[in-house]
Amino acid sequence: MASGALPDPEADASKKHGNVKYAFTCAICASMASIILGYDIGVMSGASLYIKKDLRITDVQLEILVGVMNVYSLIGAFAAGRTSDWIGRRFTVVVAATIFFVGALLMGFAVNYAMLMAGRFVAGVGVGYAIMIAPVYTAEISPASSRGLLTSFPDFFINLGILLGYVSNYAFARLPLYLGWRVMLGIGAAPSVLLALMVFVMPESPRWLVKNGRLADAMAVLEKTSATPEEAAERLADIKAAAGIPEDLDGDVVTVPDEDRNSKETQVWKELILSPTPAMRRILLSALGIHFFQQASGSDCVVLYSPRVFKSAGITDDNKLLGTTCAVGVSKTLFILVATFLLDRVGRRPLLLCSAGGMMVSLVGLGTGLTVVGHHPDTKIPWAVTLCIASTLAYVAFFSVGLGPITGVYTSEIFPLQVRALGFAVGVACNRLTSGVVSMTFLSLSKAITIGGSFFLYGGVAALGCVFFFTYLPETRGRTLEEMGRLFGMADTSMAEAERTPGEEKVVQMAAT
Repeated sequence: MASGALPDPEADASKKHGNVKYAFTCAICASMASIILGYDIGVMSGASLYIKKDLRITDVQLEILVGVMNVYSLIGAFAAGRTSDWIGRRFTVVVAATIFFVGALLMGFAVNYAMLMAGRFVAGVGVGYAIMIAPVYTAEISPASSRGLLTSFPDFFINLGILLGYVSNYAFARLPLYLGWRVMLGIGAAPSVLLALMVFVMPESPRWLVKNGRLADAMAVLEKTSATPEEAAERLADIKAAAGIPEDLDGDVVTVPDEDRNSKETQVWKELILSPTPAMRRILLSALGIHFFQQASGSDCVVLYSPRVFKSAGITDDNKLLGTTCAVGVSKTLFILVATFLLDRVGRRPLLLCSAGGMMVSLVGLGTGLTVVGHHPDTKIPWAVTLCIASTLAYVAFFSVGLGPITGVYTSEIFPLQVRALGFAVGVACNRLTSGVVSMTFLSLSKAITIGGSFFLYGGVAALGCVFFFTYLPETRGRTLEEMGRLFGMADTSMAEAERTPGEEKVVQMAAT
């Protein structure tokens, strides 16, 4: 055999490393979309202090202002599913950036409460687009071996955005009252511009390309994001099977067996929502459950109202409040890095269970500290103040090491290709609706059962979440997206036999295995 025909291990290793770097770069670019959500959460925690003073609004108006974006984002989340199936995952990122850019400018130039609410509506739609498309794109472009790492990036960038929002609060707090909060909100338009420009270095999702019959383009992307040509060919075969394309149908561009768009969308809704199989129902409930418990355990309240929480704990100076809040952002960002490197080593379930248990203990500690401080309003109790600060930092650390990043990772993994966009949109809708209800009722709830009692309640929800994760969610580490059906029994609970063609039968079997 000629020496030139021998494989070159060094060249193969170099190519593999280059492909990992390329997938890494694509994941970072897509995940930048999540910064706009994080920035809004972080900046509103401090800006709300000055908005209330400047516009002279009530606590009820304030909690609606703070939390309503989560409800508005439902529109964006559902629209993003349809948009991403229509124009592609890549250009949907541009749509998200453009909408949020307009919303940020509206908030920055708001002259009254009504205009501020209008800006929150537009920005909320943009946020809905961003939080749906970033994890879906990242999951679809990532190889199975590093998907946990790469699909945790959106949550890392959410936390980075929160930290930037806190820093913005601290940096602009010394501006005049009428100007400070407007600059804090308006400067959020800057990440949107950067995000739109980054699209030019991102390829389209190979799964979207296959769904539209562009096999050559899909293979080109897979070759750049897979360790070997064999892995790229195997991934393409799996995606073709899941998309309903016969195995022997090849070519640069092929006609995908499909009905008209309306019929296809009706079928997707039927498979996922209206008439799901037991396996699909379990997938849907798994996604809804993890999204619900992520928000119902009070995560957004700890972040959005951290200055008020620390004020209740006895810290009254605005600079100290915002400085302590920055420490929360640093803790969240550092511990999300821990999760990023553990997801593909430890697995999803162990991190979820550790996270939920730690959050429960932290919430009990925070509730205890706040209750003690509340019972002694005229006396400063150092240990109780320290307990409140330590419990808050521990809570965000445990959240960031598990439930925070894994929610997006897990949801983007488990849905079959044909319902993935809609399924993730439904999960995001549950997430944002729960977050909206929790954040818009926190101040009222605190008045009704005390602020300490509120966190005891959230601790109880975290305990229920721990039970749900232990009993209902299977481990997904290391499996390809096309293999997920087996975990949920998809092989035995696919479409009714009478509705399958011979080609569909083969596709279902391949997708399930």
